[in-house]
Amino acid sequence: MVREWDPRTASSAEITSLVETLNAVLATDLPQDPSWRADSMREYLGEVMPGERRISWIVQAEPTDPTAPGAVLGHVHVLLLGDIGVLEVLVHPSQRRTGLGRRLVRLAARRVYQEGFQSVGVEVVGDTPAVAFYESLGFTRDYVETRSVLDLSTVDWPALGEMAAGVGAGYQVQFYPGGPPNELIEAYVRAKAEIRDVEDGELRPSSYEPERLRDSLDCLHRRGMKPYIVLALHERTGEVAGLTEVVVPAQHPTRADQYDTIVVQDHRGYGIDRAIKARMLLELRSAEPGLIEVQTWNAQSNEAMLKVNAELGYRPDREWCEYGADVAELVHRLDAHG
Repeated sequence: MVREWDPRTASSAEITSLVETLNAVLATDLPQDPSWRADSMREYLGEVMPGERRISWIVQAEPTDPTAPGAVLGHVHVLLLGDIGVLEVLVHPSQRRTGLGRRLVRLAARRVYQEGFQSVGVEVVGDTPAVAFYESLGFTRDYVETRSVLDLSTVDWPALGEMAAGVGAGYQVQFYPGGPPNELIEAYVRAKAEIRDVEDGELRPSSYEPERLRDSLDCLHRRGMKPYIVLALHERTGEVAGLTEVVVPAQHPTRADQYDTIVVQDHRGYGIDRAIKARMLLELRSAEPGLIEVQTWNAQSNEAMLKVNAELGYRPDREWCEYGADVAELVHRLDAHG
């Protein structure tokens, strides 16, 4: 049975079953990734930024117990933001090659088309069956990043301390759990805008307005995702010269997600990128004692950051790709093939 589904009002049993299906997919496709927990999963799926909408459907098996819902065998949601609909499709490995995935994409693509959007995008993990699946539907690859993973048990902490202290004169490096203080929000946003012109194909837009940044931080907290920020402040001007962001999700708290790391053009060449990332790891060691790994994504052309990550101990893991399609053409192809 396929039906539209709202995680905010779903039963706890459905949330638990969805997490079980997600973990079955991870065990098959990404066996080195940590399992997800049901902690704050309802909020993770249901909370969105102002101006965005998420529409979801699930596929349930026929219940074996009339008093309990059937197992969740598949799930699709589409996040409507800006001028694009971003898909995420989940199919239990036992249900693959049955046409279920195609059916879910068709369902979501039709809704994106009906909502008046012109394009649809999806993140696809390299070396998984999803690559061939989306290419068979006519999606084309728009953007590729490399995911790298740092095993904290392998870190040389004394060497990391030296890296954290290796910032040039005239800068202070500060740690802010939870987000930047209000008096630095505008300077923070100006630094974030540094990467506005290099985010071709980016499905995870950054925040370039103070109010949107506040909304973004609030949304992270509501979704059970704890942000940590390290800033390099230029002592003479008080400007944010560099920043790095890490988020620890309640859903997989042993592996943190690195978000943006930015050094403003006028402040490059002073060792800021290496120092702020090293300081972040030192702070996380005490702030999140249960943390085991940190994962980060970088454009393959960003040789400078890839070099810094290698010096910190990150190891390349796999490609992380963004695929896109014209939604009208996609719906036509899917309808034509039934």
